Amino acid sequence: MTRVSRPPASAEKTRPSIFWPLAAVAVPAIGVLAAIKLDGGEKLPRDGAFVIAPNHYTEIDPLIVAAAVWRAGRAPRFMAKDSLFKVPVLGSILRATGMVPVARASSSASARATLDASEQLVEQGSGVIVYAEGTLTRDPDMWPMRGKTGAVRLALEADVPLYPMAHWGAQEVMARYGRKIDVWPPRKKVRVLIGDPVNLDAYRGQPLNPAALAAATTLLMNDITRLLEEIRGEKAPAERWDPASHSQKETGRFES
Repeated sequence: MTRVSRPPASAEKTRPSIFWPLAAVAVPAIGVLAAIKLDGGEKLPRDGAFVIAPNHYTEIDPLIVAAAVWRAGRAPRFMAKDSLFKVPVLGSILRATGMVPVARASSSASARATLDASEQLVEQGSGVIVYAEGTLTRDPDMWPMRGKTGAVRLALEADVPLYPMAHWGAQEVMARYGRKIDVWPPRKKVRVLIGDPVNLDAYRGQPLNPAALAAATTLLMNDITRLLEEIRGEKAPAERWDPASHSQKETGRFES
C-alpha cells in the first residue's frame, strides 16, 4: 500500500475554501500530537460522493480521522447531532464546512435526516465520515463492537461507495474517556488504514428493510475489524461485543 504524505493536486478542487484556513491551523496541531501513517488513501475517489466508516475508541478519534482524510485529498465532513448546529459560532462553522446534521428525536426524524443527507451528498459530490458504532466501542480491548445501520443506509440510499477505515495508536494520545491529551514527546505513532469499498451489490436497489440493513452492516463491521487486525497484528474476538448482552447503555460515557 502507498503511504500518502500530502493531498494529490487533482483533489484540490474537491475542497471548499473554508477548509483551508481551518486546515492551516488544525493539521499542524494534530501533527504535533501524532505521527500519522496513512495507507490506502489513494483508494478514496478524487471526485464524487462517498461514505467512510472508521472504528471509534477514543474521543480524539475525529481529529485523527479528519487529518487522515484531508491528507488523502478530500475534505473531512462528519455527521453530527443536529443540536450542535444550534450552538452559536459552532453551528455556523459546522454549516460552513458542510457537516451533516442528524436528528435523534425519533426514528422517523432520523430516517428523514438520513434521506436528506444522502440527497445532499450526491448533489454536492461530498464525502461523509460516519461512525458505524455510534459511540466509543464498549469492547474492553477496544475492538469494534456491534455496528449500527446509519453508514450503510446512507451509502445505499445515496448509491455511493462505502469505505471501511481502521486506525490504532490514538489511545496513546488520549485514553478512552480520558480527560487529558498527552503532548509530551516523542509524538505518538498512529497508523490509519483505508480498505476497498464494502461489497454492497446484493443490497443496492433492494428494499432497505431491517434485516437487509443489519446484514450489510455486518459486512461493514467485518471489513473494519479485518483492517484493525492487520494494523494491530492480532486476531479480534470471534464474537463481536454487544453492549446489550452486557447490560451496557449504548450512548453516553461508559468506563469498563
